[in-house]
Amino acid sequence: MSILKGRHLRLGIVALGLLAAGAASTRALDATTRVTQLLSTGKTVMDEPIVYPTSAPARLTTAIVEMAPGAETGWHTHGVPLTGLILDGELTVDYGAKGTRTYKKGESVAEAISIPHNGKNTGTGVMRLFVVYMGAEGIPTSIAAKQP
Repeated sequence: MSILKGRHLRLGIVALGLLAAGAASTRALDATTRVTQLLSTGKTVMDEPIVYPTSAPARLTTAIVEMAPGAETGWHTHGVPLTGLILDGELTVDYGAKGTRTYKKGESVAEAISIPHNGKNTGTGVMRLFVVYMGAEGIPTSIAAKQP
């Protein structure tokens, strides 16, 4: 293992430990490194409890979703818990009867799992969303759904 990879691994382990322990929102690791907690929750934005799939080996998936202005995700649910961070732009999510919510650059969300929703880029530029799916092998991260 290279020194650089070893340092990143150690910093990652320390950062995960700080987040798991409910660290303050911003905490310095040393003079050049800072960890800023974005979200810590046991429930989704729609107040669903976050429950991890246990029917298969764990599968962690990360992605960057990019959407042009006016583009939509289409109605869907998720087979697994997930969290996202808006990197650029604005995303408005329609949760049907539960209303809509708009997320902007720098905001993080624990997305709804079983409640159908549709995301739309309501900004003027490309919306970029970093997403982390906490799933299991063979379980889809997104499932097409009918509009409620």
